[in-house]
Amino acid sequence: MGAEMANRKDSKIVTITPTEPLLCHVHDSFFHHLHLNSSSTFNPQSNFIYILSLALPFFPSQFCVRFQRFSITHCLISLLLLRFWKYCAFKMSSPSKRREMDVMKLMMSDYNVEMINDGLNEFNVEFHGPKESLYETGVWKIRVELPDAYPYKSPSIGFVNKIFHPNVDELSGSVCLDVINQSWSPMFDLLNVFEVFLPQLLLYPNPSDPLNGDAASLMMKDRKQYDEKVKEYCEKYAKENTAEDDSEEEDEMSDNESGSSDGDVTRHADP
Repeated sequence: MGAEMANRKDSKIVTITPTEPLLCHVHDSFFHHLHLNSSSTFNPQSNFIYILSLALPFFPSQFCVRFQRFSITHCLISLLLLRFWKYCAFKMSSPSKRREMDVMKLMMSDYNVEMINDGLNEFNVEFHGPKESLYETGVWKIRVELPDAYPYKSPSIGFVNKIFHPNVDELSGSVCLDVINQSWSPMFDLLNVFEVFLPQLLLYPNPSDPLNGDAASLMMKDRKQYDEKVKEYCEKYAKENTAEDDSEEEDEMSDNESGSSDGDVTRHADP
C-alpha cells in the first residue's frame, strides 16, 4: 500500500498536445452543434464547455485534473481558422447564390427595397443622407443594377432624384464607377454599398475626378456657395415624397414614349 502511494506521488502528469484527428472530431461535432442550434457565429466563450466536452474523452484521466492551457488554445485557434475558411468559401460561392443571399439580406435590413422586375438584378433602395453632413436631410431613391458577374464585379448604382455632388452626374444620376471599383472586393455585399460606400461618397466628395463639372468647380472656388447649393437641392429634390414623384414621372414618361411609338406605327399603317 505504501509503495503504491509512493508511486502515485512520483508519477508526473503527462502533457499531451491534441492531434489532428482530435481537431477534426472537435471541428465536425462542434459545427454540427451550431447548425442544429441555428447559429451562424462562433463564440469561443459561450461554446467553450461544449468544445472541452468533445476534446476531453481523447485525453488520459490525468489530463482531466490538470490540462495545459496551450492545448486548449491550440484547439480554439484551429477552430477559428477553420471557421474563417468556411466563411470565405461561402462568400466566394457561385454568383447566383451570392446575388440571392445579398438581396435577401438587404431586404431584411432597415432599408426599403423596391424590386423593378421579377429578377434580382435591378431594384430601388431608399437611402437617407449620412448624419452630420450637408446631405443629412436628404432622402434618395437609389437604382441598383447587379451585373451577371456579381459579386466579382461591382454593382452599378445611380440616384433617381437629383443630387448636387461632384461625383454624381446631375442628369443621369449615375455615380462615378471609380468610387466603388477601386475598393470593391467579392467579400463585400450590398449592405456595404449603403453603409460604407455611399456615406463615404457624400461625406468626402472628390472634385478632382468629377462627373458634375459645375459642382466640382464651385466646391473648389467657393465652398460656402457650394454648401448652400447642396442644401438647396436636398430641400427641393431629396424629400421622401419628391423621390416617389420622380420615380412615378419616369414610369409615366416611359409609358408615353411607348404609346407614341405605337401611334406612329398605326399612322404609317393607315395611308
